[in-house]
Amino acid sequence: MNDTVKPKPAKAAAPVIPMFEMPKFGEMPKFEMPKFGEMPKFDMPKMEIPAAFREFAEKGIAQTKDAYEKMKATAEQNTEMLETVYSTASKGTTEYGMKLIEMSRANTNAAFDFFEKLFGVKSPTELAELSTAHARSQFETLSSQSKELASLCQKVATDTAEPIKTGVATAMKKVA
Repeated sequence: MNDTVKPKPAKAAAPVIPMFEMPKFGEMPKFEMPKFGEMPKFDMPKMEIPAAFREFAEKGIAQTKDAYEKMKATAEQNTEMLETVYSTASKGTTEYGMKLIEMSRANTNAAFDFFEKLFGVKSPTELAELSTAHARSQFETLSSQSKELASLCQKVATDTAEPIKTGVATAMKKVA
């Protein structure tokens, strides 16, 4: 008898599919996404939409369009109102600034006139009279200038607020 054992044949090695190649030193690994076949296509069942639902959807679309048109008109009116407010405020601020410059010029001229008169003073009593008269005159001038500036500020604020007040009143009438 022959007691020789026959070796089993070697199995073929399973193929190795690398997910990525081993990078060289210092390189980033290269990943590759697995490939899939085409996505399956599903047919949607054909259904008849009920007339009531269609009518409801059409009413909703009509109401949405109407609401959009109203919002668009309101936005345009608000834009016009804001342009008016900005224009009025800009004109008022310019007028206020010009008035301040005019008043500053008058006050500066009054100060130069006072200093010029000071050089001609010959006695302490004349100095006291001149200083008192100038102080009284400047107090009256500054008082009237303050009233004028306050009046101008109030006018600018009123003129600027008027388009806003009108716009809000119009919007409230539409809502009511």
